[in-house]
Amino acid sequence: MIQETLKKIDERLAASPTLSPENRAALEQLLQDLRREIDAMDDEQAEQAESIAGFTAASAREALRQSRDPDMLEYSIEGLRRSVREFELSHPKLTQVVNGICHQLSNLGI
Repeated sequence: MIQETLKKIDERLAASPTLSPENRAALEQLLQDLRREIDAMDDEQAEQAESIAGFTAASAREALRQSRDPDMLEYSIEGLRRSVREFELSHPKLTQVVNGICHQLSNLGI
């Protein structure tokens, strides 16, 4: 799942006509850093990352439902918070790279 997502990001970067060469290079470097950190993860750490992805999907699904269940939304968000908090403590470099990507994208207005 993670590799598929990275591939899609690569494709979008390559196809984007609006990115300056500097921004494209910065994002490509951050993605290389991200790949390096992901590749260094063991199976248990990969499961933890998948847990974050699962809670993210559940939170988004609950938040976007027409008839929301506040308890389910809070449960999924709390699960996401805890997963991210634990992951951040055990993977500070990976968290730093992801934050860098978010910051770069934010600077681009994305």
